[in-house]
Amino acid sequence: MKKVLMGSALALTTAALSTAALAEAHNTTACLITKTDTNPFFVKMKEGATAKAEELGITLKTFAGRIDGDHQTQVQAIETCIADGASGILLTASDTGSIVPAVQQARDQGILVIALDTPLNPIDAADATFATDNFLAGELIGQWAAATLGDDAANAKIAMLDLGVSQPTVGVLRDQGFLQGFGIDLGDPNKWGDEEDDRIVGNDVTAGNEEGGRRAMENLLALDPMINVVYTINEPAAAGAYEALRAIGRENDVLIVSVDGGCPGIANIADGVIGATSQQYPMLMASKGIEAIAAYAKDGTKPEPTEGKDFFDTGVNLVTDKPVDGLESISVQEGTDRCWG
Repeated sequence: MKKVLMGSALALTTAALSTAALAEAHNTTACLITKTDTNPFFVKMKEGATAKAEELGITLKTFAGRIDGDHQTQVQAIETCIADGASGILLTASDTGSIVPAVQQARDQGILVIALDTPLNPIDAADATFATDNFLAGELIGQWAAATLGDDAANAKIAMLDLGVSQPTVGVLRDQGFLQGFGIDLGDPNKWGDEEDDRIVGNDVTAGNEEGGRRAMENLLALDPMINVVYTINEPAAAGAYEALRAIGRENDVLIVSVDGGCPGIANIADGVIGATSQQYPMLMASKGIEAIAAYAKDGTKPEPTEGKDFFDTGVNLVTDKPVDGLESISVQEGTDRCWG
């Protein structure tokens, strides 16, 4: 593994937009539909899309669910984009299966639909997906946690703080990646919660926010107060888990790992709240998505996936100030230089 796993994110496999193409984009309308407009990840995604749309002269309309999991609001947003004659839609779906009929309606109208961060189920329900390799993101923090524990990993007591009961693809991929990285045999890799390893205390859902993380951690501590490893779907959930552990005086003897790489999360690594995180790059996802919509509006060109994958990989890095042998990572300082939010 190279130190910086972002090479695939440096250029689309389609030809770069020419100056003439950029000039023609001013009649193009694009939509960005995120899970929420409060999570720093989606805030930064919106900033990236907005900046690139302004650069290319594209009209951008943005929509968001009220909370993570607000599927119906996202369906209504897609319907609005269809009615408005959008050329393309960038979507981070709350329910990756149930959203497919609405996505198909948009595609039937000739609208390019690109999933950002969260693949649809099935992944080819969208025209393209621009995302972190979420399985790898989970795998990296799983490998780090196992290596950090060393021989004690065999007796770990693990809390799995997932996203939602609908099991969106992003949550499944990170969960399963973490378990494989930690050395736990998977059940069905397309869902979480069916593993038979006794080291897993249980799974609970967080809605990807701090309050949900605190509540889920409390629930799992009630099952086993001696949990010593905590996987979290994202850094807000990790912050909530830490507060629940601090309330019982266990904040200093539990490893918490996460995924996102936002500036608050990186600061929490420096402060000892999180041990390691996998950093992803939402601004890049969104800006590349806008570029792809501009190319599609010009001549019907659709983006191609990264070679060997079924999505366009926007890169991931393990961030920690406690590196382990054999696992490449970047420091908190490097993570801070690249963070968002």
